[in-house]
Amino acid sequence: MVNSGAGRLYVVATPIGNLGDMSPRACEVLRGAALIAAEDTRHSGALLRHFGIQTPLLSFHDHNDRRRTPELVARLEAGESVALVSDAGTPAISDPGFELVAAAAAAGVEIVAVPGPCALVAALAVAALPTDRFCFEGFLPARGGPRRTRLEALRGETRSIVLYESPHRIGETLADCRDSFGPERRASVARELTKLHETVYRGNLSELAARAASDADFARGEIVIVLAGAPPAEAALGPAALDRALEVLLAELPLKQAARLAAQWLGVRDNEAYKRALQLKRAAESRGADSQ
Repeated sequence: MVNSGAGRLYVVATPIGNLGDMSPRACEVLRGAALIAAEDTRHSGALLRHFGIQTPLLSFHDHNDRRRTPELVARLEAGESVALVSDAGTPAISDPGFELVAAAAAAGVEIVAVPGPCALVAALAVAALPTDRFCFEGFLPARGGPRRTRLEALRGETRSIVLYESPHRIGETLADCRDSFGPERRASVARELTKLHETVYRGNLSELAARAASDADFARGEIVIVLAGAPPAEAALGPAALDRALEVLLAELPLKQAARLAAQWLGVRDNEAYKRALQLKRAAESRGADSQ
């Protein structure tokens, strides 16, 4: 239920590079708010000065959002209107903002979206890959092991997959994507969207990983990866299919040979099939020991 005495929380999208993408409505809302909660007040301050907006700024980022949220909700409940902005694009999309939006909603504050630029939507629009259905995974884990684990979990995803990535990790991430999804999976890498050096690379993962390793410009600027989804036939061959194949093969063949044949049959990596075969064999031995 909306608190009729409260102000409004405006979630305001701002340019991801080109200042020409700032909407007149966004400028109007930012001028009329009592306060702007900004991810980086220096960055947003420069944006506001460019458009002649003098509304006070308050820092609101990943390191202080939980502390700032009660203060901002109290001001909203007192009747002030607050605008939430991030450094670029739409707040709360892989940027700070969720905590405040959730707390404001719980307090009955009206929340208004002021839509505009969003890197994931812009990258999808130019990827030349299916856009009717997609999933957004944000940033993958920075460390290699957890990153590869996340990618393996996405291997059977049939929707297009959108990822954000840092420039210094793009080469490693594309190599991991190639190893997890296969070298022929189609993908797009967009960098510096809407900016002077905007570039969109398209190809299969083998080509893109090789380009990232040889082209220094590939690892410059903000980056969005769009991956084609798995073909339905490939998606059907999930963990259950691997287990079934291994159980049949292990009954007749040594572990290494069974794992190798299962990997070739289902198109999975040899080490993945071997690891799972070892787990199944140990589980079977454990059940046998328990029954004695």
